[in-house]
Amino acid sequence: MRDIFTDGFIKVWDNEAGNDGFFDDAGFPAGKGWDEMTTLGVGAIIGAGIFAMTGTAAAGSSSYAGAGPALVISFILTGIACGFAALCYAEIASMIPIAGSAHTCSYASLGELIAWIIGWDLILEYADGNIAVAISWAGYFQELVGGFGIHIPWSLITDYRTTLATPGLIEKAPHLFGVPIVFNLFAVLIVALITYILVIGIK
Repeated sequence: MRDIFTDGFIKVWDNEAGNDGFFDDAGFPAGKGWDEMTTLGVGAIIGAGIFAMTGTAAAGSSSYAGAGPALVISFILTGIACGFAALCYAEIASMIPIAGSAHTCSYASLGELIAWIIGWDLILEYADGNIAVAISWAGYFQELVGGFGIHIPWSLITDYRTTLATPGLIEKAPHLFGVPIVFNLFAVLIVALITYILVIGIK
C-alpha cells in the first residue's frame, strides 16, 4: 500500500524541500513546533462567522425560528464529526511522508488530474469562505470606527447584492458614468492587505 506513494513526486519534493533548511529534524518548519502549527491550523479553520452567526442562529429572526439552547447540541455533534474526519486525515498523512492537504493526498493516491480538480475546488472553497469572513470582519471594524465618531457612507460599507435586494437603495447610490458605486470598502481592504502579506512572504 505504501508503494503507491513513493513516486517521482515524493522524490522531487524530498530533493527540493528536504535539504533547504526550511524544515527541522522533526519535519516542522524551522522555528515552529507542533503546538504552534496546531494553533495555526485551528486559526486558519475558524472564521469570523462562528462569532457573528452563533447569536443569530440561537435567537432566530423574522424569517426563521431560533435554535435556542439546542445550538449547543449541534456544536457537539459537529465536533464529533470533525474528530472522525481528523482521524481519517491523520491516517492518510501518516502514509504520505510529506506535508500537504487534500491536494497532496489526491495527487499521491489518485493522480495528477484529480489533484488538479481538487486544487481548484480548494481555491473556490477558500474564496467563498474568505468572502464571509471579510464581510464579518468589515462589520466589526465599521462598528469600531463608528465608536470613534467616524461615519462611513453607506455605499462604501454595503455589498452590491444587498443593495439590489433593498428596494430604492440602488437609486440613492452615487453613480459614475451611469454605474452605481457600491462596494464593501473594509472587506476589500482587508483582503488586499492579507493578499499583499502572503505575496511578499513572512518569516
